[in-house]
Amino acid sequence: MRFLHTMLRVGNLQRSIDFYTQVLGMQLLRTSENPEYKYSLAFLGYGRNPEHAELELTYNWGVESYELGTAYGHIALGVPDAYAACEKIKAAGGNVTREAGPVKGGSTVIAFVTDPDGYKIELIQTKSTTYDNRRQSDAKSTDPLHSA
Repeated sequence: MRFLHTMLRVGNLQRSIDFYTQVLGMQLLRTSENPEYKYSLAFLGYGRNPEHAELELTYNWGVESYELGTAYGHIALGVPDAYAACEKIKAAGGNVTREAGPVKGGSTVIAFVTDPDGYKIELIQTKSTTYDNRRQSDAKSTDPLHSA
């Protein structure tokens, strides 16, 4: 088995695409429209399946917001420097809701940002050689988290 994607329902597809591409540096991989059932999809990520998991944004036409509920937690992204990533995200107009710092009771450096629909995204500072090498080869110069 393989993890393929996570789906989030969004109230404004273009606003969410802009956030994930311009603020978090993902690539828009593909979109589709389904007029019969009145929904649109956008798939984003730092690479394509099967090498990378993707984020599926679903816009149900006419629905502008959703109750997030208490069961949803967050999406996690690995970054080489959580402090620098927060600065870049803020400079790009993103909302940092927990500044970078050690997790309570541990030493792993984390931060949280919130997307335009209120979904939480955890940034986890990752210093592994494998991660850094793969990240450098995959990242485009427009990725605000690459040099973070």
